[in-house]
Amino acid sequence: MSFTAWLFFLPACFAINMAPGPNNLLSINVAARHGFTIAFVAGMGRLVAFALMLVLAATGLAVVLRASELIFFAIKLAGAAYLIWLAIQLWRSDAAPLNAQHEEDDASLLRIARQECLVAAGNPKAILVFTAFLPQFVDIAKPMLPQFAVLGASFLVLEWLAIALYSGAGMYLGKWLTRAGVRRWFNRCCGVFLGAIGMSFLLVRRAQG
Repeated sequence: MSFTAWLFFLPACFAINMAPGPNNLLSINVAARHGFTIAFVAGMGRLVAFALMLVLAATGLAVVLRASELIFFAIKLAGAAYLIWLAIQLWRSDAAPLNAQHEEDDASLLRIARQECLVAAGNPKAILVFTAFLPQFVDIAKPMLPQFAVLGASFLVLEWLAIALYSGAGMYLGKWLTRAGVRRWFNRCCGVFLGAIGMSFLLVRRAQG
């Protein structure tokens, strides 16, 4: 991979990182309810899932996902079901007072990080990013593992930046959510979007070729 190819990769990759997908929407909601720090730290859960996907792609095991319609369908079905479940939980949220939510921040950090990880792992679009997008920037005439390492590290750094930006946006929104009714409708709007994204997972096709 040439330096020029890497420079082309960065803006294209960052556009993918900044797309309003399920994990970024989750960061906004968490930051609005619990604050920037909780959302930002918990967002690292998705980096764990993405790092594992990168390892699979770099070692060639992701070929199985591209070749097997059954495995790919199972993953996207699980991802869709989990997002729809999260959407229902947000819709049914009782919009507890903000001070009561902050008291639970420490206890909920691991739970939110686990949610981030599971949402990322069940996202078929993320799988396609690592099996179809990243390989486009790899020079097959050169050793592939170092190239995947550079591309993967760049992706994770840009994803980390996206987590910070979306968490910051959610924290700003949190200033407007001082009324229980507003918080309830905010949670419901996030739930509707997450549910819609979950349904869209079922329309994602596996990469061909």
